[in-house]
Amino acid sequence: MSKIYTIGIGPGDQAQMTPQAVEALKVSDTIVGYLHYFEYIGHLTKGKETISTGMKKERDRAKSAFEEAEKGKTVSVISSGDSGVYGMAPLLWEMKEERASDMEIEVVPGISAMFAAAARMGAPLGHDFCSISLSDLLTPWERIEKRIEAAAVADFVTAVYNPVSKGRFWQLMRLRDIFLQFRSPQTCVCIARNVGRKDEQLNFLTIEELDASMVDMFSLVMVGNSQTRMINNHMVTPRGYYNQKGTAEDNPGRQIMNESFRTILKNLNVENQPLDHTWVSLHCIHTTADFGMNDLVEIRNDMVARLHKAFYSGKPPVIVTDVSMVTRGIRRETLNKLGVEVKCYLDDDRVKALAVNKNITRTQSGIRLAVEEHPDALFAFGNAPTALMELIKLIRNGKAHPSGVVAAPVGFVNVRESKWQLKFGCPEVPAVIVDGRKGGSNVAATIINAILSWEDAQAMHPGAGL
Repeated sequence: MSKIYTIGIGPGDQAQMTPQAVEALKVSDTIVGYLHYFEYIGHLTKGKETISTGMKKERDRAKSAFEEAEKGKTVSVISSGDSGVYGMAPLLWEMKEERASDMEIEVVPGISAMFAAAARMGAPLGHDFCSISLSDLLTPWERIEKRIEAAAVADFVTAVYNPVSKGRFWQLMRLRDIFLQFRSPQTCVCIARNVGRKDEQLNFLTIEELDASMVDMFSLVMVGNSQTRMINNHMVTPRGYYNQKGTAEDNPGRQIMNESFRTILKNLNVENQPLDHTWVSLHCIHTTADFGMNDLVEIRNDMVARLHKAFYSGKPPVIVTDVSMVTRGIRRETLNKLGVEVKCYLDDDRVKALAVNKNITRTQSGIRLAVEEHPDALFAFGNAPTALMELIKLIRNGKAHPSGVVAAPVGFVNVRESKWQLKFGCPEVPAVIVDGRKGGSNVAATIINAILSWEDAQAMHPGAGL
């Protein structure tokens, strides 16, 4: 019985042709394909009729296959790689529909160029991946560009087929520009040329180094995702069996926080901002689910590094908070390890009497008592702007000399003004300020946690003490 095999012959190495493909060619009477592909299967075509065409004649080849099969012949239509991946298989099925043919079609899988190239590179396809062809002969460029952006945003490893041609010289550089909007310039890339053939070449580089002049029509470009890295001169995308930077030893709470941080970083452009800003912002965003916090955080006078050093000096400063909710959010295990005392004066018996006597708020009263006993404390405000303004007055009067200030009061009355007073009235004081009306006890606490874990910032491995 006549039939049509649509066969993927692999990337060009006879060793990478599947036994099923070899057997299908052996039983075929006629073999149809692009002229250049017959160079790789010459040993299998002896005694058989061959029909070849040049480039851009795919419809002619498909028509010939049906015409020969309708004469009662068994026909094989060959494609490089896998016939279902940018190959002849879809066209044959469409033509079968168009001709209302009852001809049997059997798809014989082959090793696609991206799989052959990936094997040579190492293991770049270890996690979710996609392929995109830059050929706009059959697909409008506008649609291709949307697919490129989707792949870049979704952090797919991306195999780029047909990266250049004589007339298509700029599209690869446009892909590079789009990826650089969402990926690090150091993202791993490999250009694989003539994989499986005698003049095979691999060129490992970064996305910022990629240039169309390095690529030709026989090349495939592999762009890694945000986790892809080089291991022993091979390109590898981890599947996740080894969690990042030792997190496999973390407790469940820390593992969740690490995953949250990785999610935030994928959606946050931190390329041009200082690490301390990124570290504090990540904590604030994790606590509030508000990406706008990255634009509100302001760090003054190297507050994060200075306070971290002070906490680990053996003589850590006392932490004074405006309300007790702040004290509950700071990681107790780390505080105990370092011997850090945390105090909130709101429940002190002296506070109410002083507040009544001086006609001030209890939080103001608490700050006055705190300054008398701990003038060099780290003061953290997550609720009361009046308390922050009280501290500012005492600083300007020379009565308070805080190690630092976390300024994150929240609300609508005097909130922004209190932060402006700190910024412009006490410019020499180390501070982390959450600009505008936003903040809160949880934000103040998480900023302190960021300072306590500053040594983990370079590794982006948060959560010690959870």
